[in-house]
Amino acid sequence: MAIKHGSKVDKSFSSASMTDLMFLLLLFLLIATTLINPNALKLMLPKSSNTLKDKALTTVSVQDAGRGTYNYFVELENVGSAAGVERALKTRLEGQVEPTVSLHLDKTVPVDELTKLMNIGKRNNYKMILATSPE
Repeated sequence: MAIKHGSKVDKSFSSASMTDLMFLLLLFLLIATTLINPNALKLMLPKSSNTLKDKALTTVSVQDAGRGTYNYFVELENVGSAAGVERALKTRLEGQVEPTVSLHLDKTVPVDELTKLMNIGKRNNYKMILATSPE
């Protein structure tokens, strides 16, 4: 009486699931790299050799619009004026412990505009960081 084995081992390899995983990993990395740099405004930042690696909760950007006018942005939302910056920061940072704000000012923006933003931080007890590009 011959004993017959009913199951045979299939020696082939299917790579379909591996390609799906690679595609998902590639898609995740593409999305993650777009989130690394949250500032999409093109600003010419002043140069500095000092680097501070504090984690800012939000960013404020000021762009020179020409003829003595400036565009104020909190994150990427145009808030119009320095008063709009203060209102937007109060709503975004309400209830935070030691809130930190990163300031991104175009190097053509005068110090007067920087002083306005620093005074907003002082009035509301925000820690302000001036963003610069490396020398």
